[in-house]
Amino acid sequence: MDDPRLEIADTTKAVPTTRGIEVKSIDWVPLTERSGKPGSLFSLWFMSNANLTTLATGMVGVALGANLLTALAAIVLGVAVGTVFTAFHSAQGPQLGLPQMIQSRAQFGYRGVALICLVVIASIVGFNIFNLLLAGDVLAQTTGTDLGALWFVLIAVLAITLAIIGYHWIHRVQKWLTWLFLATFGVFTVIAVVAIPLPTGALAGGGVAWPAFLVQFAAAAAYALGWAPYVSDYSRYLPPQTSPRRALVFTASGVVVGAGWLMALGAFVASLFAGADPVGAITAAADAIAPGLGAVLLWSSLPALVTVITINVYAASIELITVVSSFVTVRPTRAVRVAACIVIGSAGLLGALLATGEFLDSFGSFLVVLLYVLVPWTSVNLVDYYAVRRGHYAIGEMFVPGGIYGNWGWRGLISYAIGIVAMIPFVVTTWYVGPVAHAMGDIDIALFVGLVASAVAYLLLARGLDLRAERAVAAEQAGAGGVHSVAFGSRDARIGG
Repeated sequence: MDDPRLEIADTTKAVPTTRGIEVKSIDWVPLTERSGKPGSLFSLWFMSNANLTTLATGMVGVALGANLLTALAAIVLGVAVGTVFTAFHSAQGPQLGLPQMIQSRAQFGYRGVALICLVVIASIVGFNIFNLLLAGDVLAQTTGTDLGALWFVLIAVLAITLAIIGYHWIHRVQKWLTWLFLATFGVFTVIAVVAIPLPTGALAGGGVAWPAFLVQFAAAAAYALGWAPYVSDYSRYLPPQTSPRRALVFTASGVVVGAGWLMALGAFVASLFAGADPVGAITAAADAIAPGLGAVLLWSSLPALVTVITINVYAASIELITVVSSFVTVRPTRAVRVAACIVIGSAGLLGALLATGEFLDSFGSFLVVLLYVLVPWTSVNLVDYYAVRRGHYAIGEMFVPGGIYGNWGWRGLISYAIGIVAMIPFVVTTWYVGPVAHAMGDIDIALFVGLVASAVAYLLLARGLDLRAERAVAAEQAGAGGVHSVAFGSRDARIGG
């Protein structure tokens, strides 16, 4: 079998292209194919969060009994916490030129990372089920015809098609949609806040409904953090000379503005129309300003729902290929990526067709569980990148079974497990409340416990890593003209020959 390291080295001869269907998936992006500016990350992540699913996330706290002021405080804090981790992951993309989960092989092993990928795929499919349910509801209400499965299929086909076309067109479409969204939801938000009176007590600063506050905080944090496992997939084509700080800032500002705005709007409309579903609440608020405006606003929200499904399908297809390639030889061709997009998109479609239950109840519980399972991974990955290896990786070895990163990265896997176990006594869910959390009055601090436990565990276990030998392998690859180490924050792009 050909040495994968030689295949990677050969990709430096590729011809750059930003048109047509994207060829790459899990493979390293050579310097000749790097292009773009970090400013594009703002519109990408703004529009990924500026949609009705985000609005629904902001309705969770009010639905559980919080007033608007309490919900807004939880949203601001939650989005800020989740965005910190997502933004730092995004800064890895230009430096490494790799999908996020391929880079995670350095912590979890060539095959071990598949376990994390499966968790991420499950979360992405879960998000897409909710996205499809909302999109179907929008179409049913605006057309007056509840065609059910047909609406789901239509939205899914559009989203999958854009995901297949790939990275560069996803960025372009998100940029165009930013202007559409500002022209519709931007104007609506300003008028609604000024013209629609809030119910009495919505902004009262009295007692805080802590259970509702904590659920809303966790939901907002989980939503912002949910992008972390694949955020660098959308920055990996940027040139390695890209300032990590600029990549971080543009990503963070896009998530904060998009998620913060739409969640706050969700809390606002939930305060106005208690018990309403997301589509019904936003329609009622718009119609209160001008009859018929609700339908116009809903139609303008559909493209954003399609593209957020696209964002998820594209990323999950890379995760799926990573899983399969961890155990069998897979050439990451365009056809393989197309097939993976179809599989992931179809999984979300099937879930939407079979979904039952109340939307907000199911979505809130899903987001809390998502937070629990992602926190230990993000802790291990960021500690390894910024504190242990400091951005230096032998990239070619990430494509070699049993290479220097091993098949099973026991340090990362053990640290992940420690984080999960440490959180159990502190969790608060609809199904189980940990004993410590119960003793604290059902206050959920599992997020912080998991972050610290996994970080400390990995820092201690990583003391046994032979980083000098790893960098020697990277230097050897460099001397042979192949892919090798990248120093975080370097301006000389020490990658390739």
